[in-house]
Amino acid sequence: MNLSPDPWVWLAALLTLCIYSFLYKDNPFYKAAEHLFVGLSAGYFLVIYWYNAVYPDMVVPLFKQGKLLCIIPGLLGLFFFFRFIPKVGWVSRWSIAFYIGVGAGMSIPATMQMRILEQMKGTMQPFFSLETWHVFVENPSLASFGALIGIPLMIVGVMCTLSYFFFSREHKGVLGGMSRIGIIFLMIGFGASFGYTVMARISLLIGRVQFLMSDWLGVID
Repeated sequence: MNLSPDPWVWLAALLTLCIYSFLYKDNPFYKAAEHLFVGLSAGYFLVIYWYNAVYPDMVVPLFKQGKLLCIIPGLLGLFFFFRFIPKVGWVSRWSIAFYIGVGAGMSIPATMQMRILEQMKGTMQPFFSLETWHVFVENPSLASFGALIGIPLMIVGVMCTLSYFFFSREHKGVLGGMSRIGIIFLMIGFGASFGYTVMARISLLIGRVQFLMSDWLGVID
């Protein structure tokens, strides 16, 4: 064991252990580390926003270049703080409405392009490809079989999943069978998404354990 002499490494290790102490139960050490993390994050992002957005996009154009229109976003930003004054708190609604409106206007086209149009483009493929069939016949394997049934399976999955959300008719007969298959595809998709999230969290855990065992305790290289 070769303990690190760096006090910052010790501080990071102790804070990591304080956070992990919540696995036992809620305690003052976890609360202290949590509050410290939230406070430092707020201060850090405040500085980032100032130097990356407020100063170059409002302060410099307004006071150094004389662009008076830049005072409008500045005022809208200040109106947010009126929430702390009950008598004039309604003024902040103008900023909130403008923020939500601009955000919706910018996100809706991007969402349409990414989640709807690209999905439609992906399903508008030939249902069966002779090329993938020849590849599978010449070299039968799991990869070639997956390429062979990939597009048909995707199209069937999309149609069955959409039929599950078709509520204008009772789910009986063909529609009922397709909707039940759609539920299977939905569960597979949700399971894969959850598994990916768990893998990401496990990778973070592995990184912190490596830090504790290597940088702090010096047990491993």
